[in-house]
Amino acid sequence: MGKDAQFDGETMVEVWRSPGPRPSHVTAPDAAASLMLEPTDHVHSPTSVLGGNNKVEWEGVGGLESLQLQALKNVASRGVLWTHPTEAVSIVFTLHHGGDVEADGNCLFTAFQRAMQLRESPLEVRLRTVKRFLKEFQSCTVDQQAVNDMVSHLYSPDVTTGWGVHILQDVKLLARKTDREALDASIEELVQVGVSRDSAAESIMKDRCIPVTNGESWAKYMSVSGSSNDEYDIITLQYTEEGLLSVDENREGRAAAFGDDIAIQCLASEYEREIFVVQAHGTDAMVESSNCLFFLPHRPSPQAQIRHPPVFLFMKGTGWCSAGADHYEPIIANPASHLPQEKAAIVL
Repeated sequence: MGKDAQFDGETMVEVWRSPGPRPSHVTAPDAAASLMLEPTDHVHSPTSVLGGNNKVEWEGVGGLESLQLQALKNVASRGVLWTHPTEAVSIVFTLHHGGDVEADGNCLFTAFQRAMQLRESPLEVRLRTVKRFLKEFQSCTVDQQAVNDMVSHLYSPDVTTGWGVHILQDVKLLARKTDREALDASIEELVQVGVSRDSAAESIMKDRCIPVTNGESWAKYMSVSGSSNDEYDIITLQYTEEGLLSVDENREGRAAAFGDDIAIQCLASEYEREIFVVQAHGTDAMVESSNCLFFLPHRPSPQAQIRHPPVFLFMKGTGWCSAGADHYEPIIANPASHLPQEKAAIVL
């Protein structure tokens, strides 16, 4: 992705956007009206999608450093200017925190549901995302091998390589809940003959569980919400360069699949809008002090269109090691036609 824009004077925000065509001109006042959703079974009302009364002032968000807080207050007061990628429409949005989200593995879907104020539950949003993925993956317009390679890289990495970048690498496996007793019995047999519990679990799980290596297994994996109603439990094998470090057998079945970039694009496609992940980095993130806030755009797939205003999700980073952290919180985006576009804190 290439850097797209740097805003005036107080350069505390950066935007990253994939190169693409831009409209020749934009319109300003009341542009939001042309992209308002009609009420549906999923959305309470058109205006609730573009912001509601659940916003929290950034001063009330814990753990923010002064630089982060100053940057976030700037986009709350001056707004960000969003331009539709192909249509002559632009809207200024003020951005406000939408409240805390439980760190239970479902935060992407919970944050999205709250930012959109959907009637759907976070689980329904998750399953709708997976359904969208399968629809596109099984179509003839998707490079399935490229998707499979991406999934394998994320969830079944070659633990003999990549140690110049990573300290730890995780391998994800799926165990059917109905198979857990048999798996535990087989592991215990190895333990009884002197094999360590982790080594026994690694051997049995790798032999009998489903590796997450392609689109089909990704769909099974991303469907796991940590509920007793899930078909599968997630097993995590964690490695260092020296070998196996630990096995999370997830015996209580509470681990959920964290949303990833594939899921975010599927959300963007299903709900026909861009999604911006807003990252606020602290002083340990090894970035220049003038650039602590990043807007990472996720557009719908080529099979979908952008018919509605964007959604913003907040990710607070504490360093480059967690810049790709999986905890998301909602941002309430209020259209602000009273704010001049040329005064916006940032142009997306």
